[in-house]
Amino acid sequence: MMTSVPHPARLALLGVLLLSACAPRDLESPPVTVATAQGPVLCQLYTEGIVYWDRSIDRPDSMSAAQADAICLEEGQRLAARTSG
Repeated sequence: MMTSVPHPARLALLGVLLLSACAPRDLESPPVTVATAQGPVLCQLYTEGIVYWDRSIDRPDSMSAAQADAICLEEGQRLAARTSG
C-alpha cells in the first residue's frame, strides 16, 4: 500500500470542511466498482481532495473489510492523481 504525506492544500481543504461541519454524505460520489482477482469491490469515494474517507460498501466474502477499504483508498488516490495531474 502506498503512503504519502498529505499535500498542504488537501489538509487546508479538510480543515475548512471540518470547520464548516460538512457531513461526508454531502461529498459522496456515485459508488465505483473496482475489479479484483477475488471479485468486484464496491467503493464509496468522496471528492478528490478527501480520499481518506474512501471505503468499501460491498466486497467478496473471501476478502476482509480492511483489504477492501485499502483497495478503495488506492482507487480514490488513483483518481485524484489523474484529475490533478
